[in-house]
Amino acid sequence: MIVDCAIYRDGRRREGPGDFSDALDEARSAGGFVWIGLHEPSADEFDTVAEEFGLHPLAVEDALNAHQRPKLEVYDDSLFVVFKPVVYEPKSDAVSTSEVMVFLGDGFVVTVRHGEGAPLAAVRRRLEHEPHLLAKGPTAVLYAIADATVDHYLDVATELQNDLEELEAEVFSPASGGSRNTASRIYTFKRQVLEFRRATVPLAPPLTRLAGTASANGGVPFVNDKARPFFRDVSDHLTRVNESVEGLDRLVSDVLSAHLAQMSVRQNDDMRKISAWAAMAAVPTMIAGIYGMNFDHMPELHWVWSYPAVIAVMAGLVGFLYSLFKRRGWL
Repeated sequence: MIVDCAIYRDGRRREGPGDFSDALDEARSAGGFVWIGLHEPSADEFDTVAEEFGLHPLAVEDALNAHQRPKLEVYDDSLFVVFKPVVYEPKSDAVSTSEVMVFLGDGFVVTVRHGEGAPLAAVRRRLEHEPHLLAKGPTAVLYAIADATVDHYLDVATELQNDLEELEAEVFSPASGGSRNTASRIYTFKRQVLEFRRATVPLAPPLTRLAGTASANGGVPFVNDKARPFFRDVSDHLTRVNESVEGLDRLVSDVLSAHLAQMSVRQNDDMRKISAWAAMAAVPTMIAGIYGMNFDHMPELHWVWSYPAVIAVMAGLVGFLYSLFKRRGWL
């Protein structure tokens, strides 16, 4: 579905004509560019756009199928960049990803969005309120999308850090008791961090390439050389995000190890208690078993005080074992 189509000249918006070819010709002749936004287009819809703008078939296939890693690819007539915006859902404490594909060429920008978590309307409004930035051309659109995506990464990383602190407090709380629910939450959180990491880590090389020197970035076409400091700033922010993700991943692994260690200690403590009670039960059982044998010539068998004496011996031995285990902390 085509969400928006407009021509921008000197940082000002002009509604584009219905035909994409006419829009591109008009934008180029006016020294501006056309920006077309699509949301989960069908193959037929996108074939028309791809034909008008001369997009590479491999990039078109990636844009239609989605489920791509963040990347930057250079083709003859366009630049293809994939972003994976991340959305944090506070109600479920879950992280979900969407995808934004950007085609950048001579006088045009085509953005393809998959999923509901990556609205580009806010980015477009921001640029339209900053005409001096929008006047820089298609490069400004690419920068604004990258900046908005990475800035939201920082917000999500903060939310995940808060969740991890709550999880740590639960794990080390005596009231938690090492429940299975805690282990399930730790595993679920680790999956969230992994999903987040898949979106942030692969984006570092493309941003480094966009922010590098002409020799370092291989001469990325369709990108204004003066925009490199801006991409460097975005790359620095992404570095902070990736460092935070690395720290979250290590910490959640440590929390899981600590939880498993606590579970092991509790199990050992339970086994000591069970063993102590079993030992105390074994002594009277052994004595009763001996005196339950049907032999005539057993010591003290016909003594009047045999029964109470045996009971007293049992109680004394059990009491001795109880005090012994209590001193050693088994009970």
